[in-house]
Amino acid sequence: MDGDLAHINRDLKYDDLIVVAGGGGFIGGWLTRYFHDVGYTRIRAVDKKPLQDWYQRTPGVENLCLDLSERESCARAVENAAEVYDLAADMGGMGFIERFRVECMRSSLINTHLIEAAYQAGANRYFFSSSACVYNTLLQQDPNVRPLKESDAYPAMAERGYGWEKLFAEMLCQEYWAERNLKTFTARFHNVYGPHGTWDGGREKAPAAICRKVIQAKDTGSNEIMIWGDGSQTRSYMYIEDCIKGIDMIVHCDDLIATPINLGSSELISVDDLVTLAEKIGNVKLARKYDPTAPRGVAGRNSDNTFIKQVLGWEPSTPFKKGLAETYAWIEQQYIARKEGKRVVQDTL
Repeated sequence: MDGDLAHINRDLKYDDLIVVAGGGGFIGGWLTRYFHDVGYTRIRAVDKKPLQDWYQRTPGVENLCLDLSERESCARAVENAAEVYDLAADMGGMGFIERFRVECMRSSLINTHLIEAAYQAGANRYFFSSSACVYNTLLQQDPNVRPLKESDAYPAMAERGYGWEKLFAEMLCQEYWAERNLKTFTARFHNVYGPHGTWDGGREKAPAAICRKVIQAKDTGSNEIMIWGDGSQTRSYMYIEDCIKGIDMIVHCDDLIATPINLGSSELISVDDLVTLAEKIGNVKLARKYDPTAPRGVAGRNSDNTFIKQVLGWEPSTPFKKGLAETYAWIEQQYIARKEGKRVVQDTL
């Protein structure tokens, strides 16, 4: 067993029911497979997408197609659940969340109905996937941003739409613990990437988008790449396997009940440097063009991991160079498969 996970004390029997909301998506699909591989025998994955559009499907898992913005669907989804993981949301990369704020904010319906349903069903633990978009945007106006610590969410000035929706849900989780004794856990994700994620269609995040653009430029012989913004924007990116480990550790640490915590890498990288890495992986050098009118988000954002190291003695540690190489290889396989007319994992607006 992974050394980081050997000491996790789960108050969960192997035949207790785990429910993963958003189980047909990127992180939800990985989390479902993870718990199955650990040895849990009753897992229910729920997503509104048709089954053929799920990013991953794990053998032996109960798959339900339900719209979790509806109260009745949430009640059905969490029947007999011991633990509920809320990864269901209408979201994507910056190109999506800047243009479709209403859709992002409507995820509040999911969060409101799902946590109440989990409480009514008698679930023991409830996890909410928040985002670094909750942080005060006034602290993120310089590419050389200082790492954001958990207290930087207040005074509140979250990213419009998506960030405010996440911040409200965090508070909802805290109140369900304070008033109703439901053990809730919240992780603020910092740019999760990796294989089996969205890589085309408008919802993809920067690592996947850059990989696809490099692969496409090589394939078509265009030898150029369009970059959103001026290339100076900085972010930290967390590899999906680190994200999944972190979720498990956070949910099963009672010191973190109703306590939002950063879950992200502290390795800061600019968009220009991301492109350079993707070029090296693809063994190509491209002419760069910049679109200053495209969605670019805040100038800089990084994760302060002081708290997670203090509580868990751990932090996401997959080097970005390594994770991007694995992501690039997977997207290249998908790209080739699509050219051959095969069905591939992506998302469209």
